[in-house]
Amino acid sequence: MKTPTIRVGIDVGYQSHRVAVTDNNGARTEEFDISHDSLGFTKLISYIEAHKPDPTTPVSVAMEGYNGYARPLDTLLVDRGYTLYNVNNLKLARYKEVFAAPAKTDSIDTNKILELFHLQESLPLSEGTLQEVELIPPTNSKLKRLTRRRRQLVNDKVRVLNRFSTDLQAVCPELSRITKNHNNLWFLRFITSREELTKLARVKKPTLLKIGGIGTKYARVIRNWQQGASFSDEVGYVGPMIISDAKKVLKLLAEIASLDGIIADLATGSKLAKRIGSIPGYGKTTRAELAGEIGTTDRFDAEGGLGLYLGMCPLANSSGQYKGTKNTLQVNQRAKQAMMNGLFHHIAEVPQSRKYYDKKRAEGKSHNQALRSLGRHMVRVIWSMVREDRDYEMREQLS
Repeated sequence: MKTPTIRVGIDVGYQSHRVAVTDNNGARTEEFDISHDSLGFTKLISYIEAHKPDPTTPVSVAMEGYNGYARPLDTLLVDRGYTLYNVNNLKLARYKEVFAAPAKTDSIDTNKILELFHLQESLPLSEGTLQEVELIPPTNSKLKRLTRRRRQLVNDKVRVLNRFSTDLQAVCPELSRITKNHNNLWFLRFITSREELTKLARVKKPTLLKIGGIGTKYARVIRNWQQGASFSDEVGYVGPMIISDAKKVLKLLAEIASLDGIIADLATGSKLAKRIGSIPGYGKTTRAELAGEIGTTDRFDAEGGLGLYLGMCPLANSSGQYKGTKNTLQVNQRAKQAMMNGLFHHIAEVPQSRKYYDKKRAEGKSHNQALRSLGRHMVRVIWSMVREDRDYEMREQLS
């Protein structure tokens, strides 16, 4: 006899969610909408608790968009002691294609989610369609939010800096060329030291030396430019835009630097971040991003699952005499980017890893392919480090 269980399927929306509830025999109790606010959340939990045959009856909830629009409902359900499952959207879409409904509605999607509960019991191949959400250490959850925020700020900075560089090149190419990197603080501070771009040509040396980051070397570079400074006719209206963008870049750099300090301090309290940080080349930002995106390795049954999640383990794609691979769509792109960045710096510090990378390049693999091949081995290393509770070790290679 089956243990009584209440099962809940939730089709997540932006302002409201569609909910359907069944028992473990598939008998429908009710289907209703809840608003994405405290009143809606209370309505859902109250309904579930009122329909439990027994206070100890387990509750399983499957929803789309875990850590997306589902926040903070997902956290409330876990705190309540319910077992939470994240619906694999790709597999759900394939399931709906095979067992097509006459239309697409929130109600139909919710019912399909509930069907997946029963499908997993009767069809082992469907395992993984509903993925149980493991409890994430609070520190890693914070790292995830903060590192994603940092990535957004970096992307904003790149966007504004590109616009700034393009405008400066059009208005005063000689000024644009006094540094190869417009991201330099001394250069941005110089640009923003006057409210009109043309006035930069008249800044005296003593004043230049008072600007943070400008020493004798850069003051001489600026003075050389001033001797032949010229501006296009657009400077009157484009100049203020250039100065405004330079100020925005400076502000973004300050925000990123402040966030870096918070992230670095927080990462010291993350066991996973410290483990990853012991790997040569995996710096403060990389280890924090990976710890935040992975959350906990308990989410994965084996290191192969972690490899897929990090984008280091492509799927076999062969037919007949053709042997090849293909990338999986179930990759955390942020974690993959952090992993690739760590590997790039890792091969510069570890001769054995560099030798393996060079070997793959000699076999005809591209730079990214060679890094991913090394990354596949690194996933095994990370998996073992976590399971055996030890840091990375550099070992002498036997001759």
